[in-house]
Amino acid sequence: MPNIAHHDHAHHEGHDHGSAGHRHSPKNFGPAFAIGITLNLGFVVIEAGYGILSNSMALVADAGHNLSDVLGLTAAWIASVLVKRRPSPRFTYGLRGSSILAALFNAVFLLIATGAIILEAVQRLLTPQPVVGTTVMIVAAIGIAINGFTAWLFASGGRSDINIRGAYLHMMADAVVSLGVVVSGLIILATGFDWIDPFVSLVIAVLIIWSTWGLLRDSLGMALSAVPPNIDAAAVHAVLKNRPGISSLHDLHIWSMSTTEIALTAHLVTERALLSDDFLRETARELRETFGIAHATLQIERIGIGDCTLPAECEA
Repeated sequence: MPNIAHHDHAHHEGHDHGSAGHRHSPKNFGPAFAIGITLNLGFVVIEAGYGILSNSMALVADAGHNLSDVLGLTAAWIASVLVKRRPSPRFTYGLRGSSILAALFNAVFLLIATGAIILEAVQRLLTPQPVVGTTVMIVAAIGIAINGFTAWLFASGGRSDINIRGAYLHMMADAVVSLGVVVSGLIILATGFDWIDPFVSLVIAVLIIWSTWGLLRDSLGMALSAVPPNIDAAAVHAVLKNRPGISSLHDLHIWSMSTTEIALTAHLVTERALLSDDFLRETARELRETFGIAHATLQIERIGIGDCTLPAECEA
C-alpha cells in the first residue's frame, strides 16, 4: 500500500507497452528509410539535371522539394533510432523527444524550401522562358513511381507516429506534385504556353504549405509540451476526479514525451487515510485504455496537505 503522507509520490506500476497510442518499441522503419532515402537522392540528381537541361523551373522546384524530403527522411530516421535509447542519469526520459524535434525540423525546413520555390517561380512568371515539355513529363512520371512507392513504405505507421506520418505525407504530396508536373508538360506541348511551368511551381508550393501546416502545428505543440490534440483534458480531469475516494485534484499536466508516447502527472486529493495499490493500478489502466496515456505519475495528498502550483486550476 502506498503511504499517503504529505507529498508522497505514487507512480503507477505496469506500463502497457503494447497499448493503443503508446509503444516503447515502435515498429522498425529502418529499411523503409534506407530505401526511401536512396531512391529519392538518386531521383534528385536526375530531376535537377534534366530540369536544368530542359529549362524547367517545375522540375528544378520539385527536385528541391525532393532534396528537402531526403534531409527530412534522414532526420526522421535518426530520431527513430534515438527514441530507442535507454534513459540515463542525465536524460531520464531517454532521447524520446528527438522524434518531436525531427518532425519540427521537417516542417520548418519544408516551409523555407517552399519560400525559395515561390520566389523563383514568380521571377519566371515575369520573364517566361521556353521549356522542353516532353522531358518534363518523362522525368516527373518517374517521380510519381518513386514517391508513391516510398509513401507506401511508411503507410502503416502514419496513424500512430507523427514522425512517420510526416514522411508518409511528404512522399504522397510529392507523388501528387509530380503528377501536376506531368500535366504541365502536356499543356505546354499542346499550347506552347511556357508560363504554365512556373504557374505549376506555385501550385506545388501551395500544396507543400498545405500538407506541411498540420505537421508544423502538431510538432510545435509537442515541443511546447501542449496537451496532445487527440486528448480531451477536461475528460481526463473528470475521470480522475470521479475515481473512488478522490475529492479533488490539481496540477494536472498532460504532454507528449515523444511522437508516440503521452505522459501525465497529477496531484489527487483524498479524505481517506489510505488508497490501495489497486487504486493506482486501476486508475493507470483507465487512463491507458481510455486516452492512450501510459506514463501516468500520480501524487496522493490528504485534504489540507499539499500546495497547488497552478492556482488557476486549483479547487477548493
